[in-house]
Amino acid sequence: MDITTGIVLAAGEGTRLRPLTFNRPKTMLPAAGRPILEHVLDVLVDCGIERLCLVVGYQHERVQEHFGPSYRDVPITYVHQKKQLGSGHALQQAAPETDGPVLVLNGDRVLDEGIVADVLEGFDGTPAMAVLDHPTPTKYGVVEVDDGTLSKLVEKPESDSFGQINAGVYAFGESVFDAIERTPRRSGELHLPDVIGTLMDDGEVRAVSTDGLWVDATYPWDLLYLTRELLANGRVQFPERSHNVWVADSARVHPDATLQGPVVVGPDAEIAASAVVGPDVAVGRNATIGGNVTLQNTLLDSDCRVGPGSTLVDCVAGQSVSIGPGTVVPGGPSDVRVGDRVFENQGLGAVLADRVSVGGGATFTPGTLVGADATIGTGAHVSGWVRDGAEVVR
Repeated sequence: MDITTGIVLAAGEGTRLRPLTFNRPKTMLPAAGRPILEHVLDVLVDCGIERLCLVVGYQHERVQEHFGPSYRDVPITYVHQKKQLGSGHALQQAAPETDGPVLVLNGDRVLDEGIVADVLEGFDGTPAMAVLDHPTPTKYGVVEVDDGTLSKLVEKPESDSFGQINAGVYAFGESVFDAIERTPRRSGELHLPDVIGTLMDDGEVRAVSTDGLWVDATYPWDLLYLTRELLANGRVQFPERSHNVWVADSARVHPDATLQGPVVVGPDAEIAASAVVGPDVAVGRNATIGGNVTLQNTLLDSDCRVGPGSTLVDCVAGQSVSIGPGTVVPGGPSDVRVGDRVFENQGLGAVLADRVSVGGGATFTPGTLVGADATIGTGAHVSGWVRDGAEVVR
């Protein structure tokens, strides 16, 4: 039984990735020079999906304006989840747009084409779910499998005794929407793992053991890990100028600049003389890197400007960030406060959200998070959490 429709759940807000998600959804955050969601849609198109249905919600305009009516000539239908009431509720919104079996997956995780292909292969109408080994299963829903059949699904395990996780890739017949209707809500929300439980009560759910690249970004520093993994696996759309160095045709790299792979330089970006870029760096579209700049393990989104003589290590910069000359982000490890939690020993120098302006000679304590539209004055020393629109002076 062939599946030609792919439903991508892309409505979530990504609150744990703030301040980067104050102005856009998690699925539109950068991963090796492109939005995470582009990587997801590439996998679906490469697997032969002929119709895409994107369930959007938070900041949905950002998704729809970026992709428009189609992606790589595959038509896109948008469904708006007006209130984020769980992944099962998100899938339910797509019911009027479906006809026949569907492939369902999350829009905020980058994964191998082979994982999707394994779920599609041999689909006979029996609900199927991808499962794979993971080193930290307690972060995800874990599973027990008995002879290829899902026997247990634990959404929030308390130990790492389970070996496999729910990879969030599903193949369903149309009966899944009936199962959604019969699944109890929890605190007003409907979660897809609970729907899987209903399907297990109804009969068999096939557990498809698979492997390959599967990367999730939960917190801001995870975007650096995600980019490193994509570069290590060569998941880059631009030409490879030399080993592990990808440069878009329209980018301008001065002959005296040094690119230390793995590194990717996006379209219309410019890198000046004596800059040292890499390893593990993604330079976004239309970014400008000044002379004598050093970038290591750093992710720069589109339209960033980095002034001459700056050093950025373990840094994430959002769209249209302007960094003055001589700025220093020394890198981690560091303790990072997200909300009321402190995460110890994270490899993060700083996060600068969209449109942050940094004056020359500023320095950042490792683990600093700077909100969108904030202004950092010349020579300022910054640490902790800086709220959106704030101004920091010496």
